[in-house]
Amino acid sequence: MEETLSELGKGLTSSLGSAIIGWTVEREELTVVVERESLLKVLKHLRDDGHCLFKQLTDLTAVDYPERPERFEVVYHLLSFKYNLRIRVKTSTDEETFVESATDLFSAASWFEREVWDMYGVFFSGHPDLRRILTDYGFEGHPQRKDFPLTGYIEVRYDEEQKRVVYEPVNLPQEFRSFDFTSPWEGMLHLPGDEKADEAGGEA
Repeated sequence: MEETLSELGKGLTSSLGSAIIGWTVEREELTVVVERESLLKVLKHLRDDGHCLFKQLTDLTAVDYPERPERFEVVYHLLSFKYNLRIRVKTSTDEETFVESATDLFSAASWFEREVWDMYGVFFSGHPDLRRILTDYGFEGHPQRKDFPLTGYIEVRYDEEQKRVVYEPVNLPQEFRSFDFTSPWEGMLHLPGDEKADEAGGEA
């Protein structure tokens, strides 16, 4: 299997030239890193070339690396039914640079790209309906970014007086506490089972 995938990686480099930045084979999976501007060219080649025939887009997601200039890795997983092979295609972008939509090549990309836009804020140009798919209409920010606060920015609740759902800034009324994470019994004055030790000591 690894030999077959290595041959495929070499073949893609030969056919697509500078569009391929690099490739690796790990755990019987081929990963190809491509130039963002050449992404659709590479995906079309993988779908249509007789040595590839990766006809199905099984997944499309992203990974956030805030320390990188291009912090987002957009990841495509493709399946070839004919050759029973899988391939992973990666490209990178930042918060402001768009990635071309793959919806014209793979219809399944539509909802996947909406999810990546919703969760990470990666913009896909040419998408026919790029809007949030998992979060609410009034949601602020993109929750899978590593710099997104765990509490979020806005909370939603039902207001009994107004008889409707209202959006408000997150309010955490609990006072700050310093937790002792080294002790599973932090804050307990009497541990379960101590009474047995007291009884044994009294008898002695």
